[in-house]
Amino acid sequence: MFDYDKWQEIFQTIRRHKLRTALTALGVFWGIFMLVILQGAGNGLQNGVEYQFRDDATNSIWVRRGTTSMPHKGLPKGRAIMFTNEDYEYLVDQFKEIDHITGRFYLTGDRTVKYGDKTLSFPIRSVHPGHQYLENTQVAKGRYINETDIQQYRKVAIIGKVVQENIFDKGEDPIGKEINIGGIIYTIVGVYTDTGSENEMRIIYLPITTAQKVYSGTEDIHQLMFTAGDLPVGEMKKLEAKVREAFAGRLQFDVQDEKAVFITNVAEEFEQMQGLFAAIRAFVWFVGIGSIIAGVIGVSNIMLIIVKDRTKEIGIRKALGATPYSIISMILQESVFITSIAGYLGLLAGVGVIGLLSVLELDFFRHPQVNLGVALSAVVVLAITGALAGLMPALQAAKINPVIAMKTE
Repeated sequence: MFDYDKWQEIFQTIRRHKLRTALTALGVFWGIFMLVILQGAGNGLQNGVEYQFRDDATNSIWVRRGTTSMPHKGLPKGRAIMFTNEDYEYLVDQFKEIDHITGRFYLTGDRTVKYGDKTLSFPIRSVHPGHQYLENTQVAKGRYINETDIQQYRKVAIIGKVVQENIFDKGEDPIGKEINIGGIIYTIVGVYTDTGSENEMRIIYLPITTAQKVYSGTEDIHQLMFTAGDLPVGEMKKLEAKVREAFAGRLQFDVQDEKAVFITNVAEEFEQMQGLFAAIRAFVWFVGIGSIIAGVIGVSNIMLIIVKDRTKEIGIRKALGATPYSIISMILQESVFITSIAGYLGLLAGVGVIGLLSVLELDFFRHPQVNLGVALSAVVVLAITGALAGLMPALQAAKINPVIAMKTE
């Protein structure tokens, strides 16, 4: 039942002791505010780092050719390591852990693309069918490169959404249309979208064997990439080591020469990022809980002061017939009210700041979010803990003889 007189008295007490009330509220406000800010910022940082991995398969290994930095079996250092189609086939045949694999053959610079009276320049990337899974490419219309394209050296192309928008009129279906890339006619068989940046959708994909034959007359491959299903990170590291050892034997370089072949284990990097996320979460909770404890200590100290200041008042109340329960409940009700309001305001302020930060679209800080359930629970725990901290002094004061309580200075 709502006790109007008791609430009126609580508000009068708050007005009489503005500084004390403000100090109590500030400790609670700041503790919840910092918890919300740290939690939101931590989530924003995690979202930003995960955003960097959105465009690539996280269970993949990328192998790039380099230049030897050590002599090996009479061969001098400084030799350029080259990959060919045979190395691609070797990986397919010898490493059964691999489920998707592709080579990349790059055409230097952007190439002139003509369609009708339009002439534009776009980057060209030549790949195997497995590249779709390595880059998380989504086919929006038509199809991706297939094995028949590779085997028959077909002159087909897959274009990105940006290429479609720049070359074709709105509503025009590009599938089956022919475009001129550097003097060679290609038929468009697919349009794709990509979760990466807009630049990823400016790329035109060709079958790698076609590009090798048309533009270089060789079987060179600039980069090899593959995924290994659901292998744990430990097994991915072993696979990386086996691939390096195999290539060291095939291409005649020292297995310890890390500059001969550059291998990026995306799975290992992603695990490291996950470890970073866990450390960030632990740091957020460490600092957040520390802020809440500081708030509780502040509330506890104020509660002790409140009880001490009101000992004489308590004695008078008891002399007039007030029960211990009514005295204790009045003190605790005031404390819970102040801490709840201050905590709620701290929560609102924190959410407001996080809302302002959410407009930032930085590479490593995106969409900061707050777990409102956790924040609200912290407010409740802080209010209850702060009240309970003063319960024992209040109980002791309620047991004091009224005559003695009224004599207390």
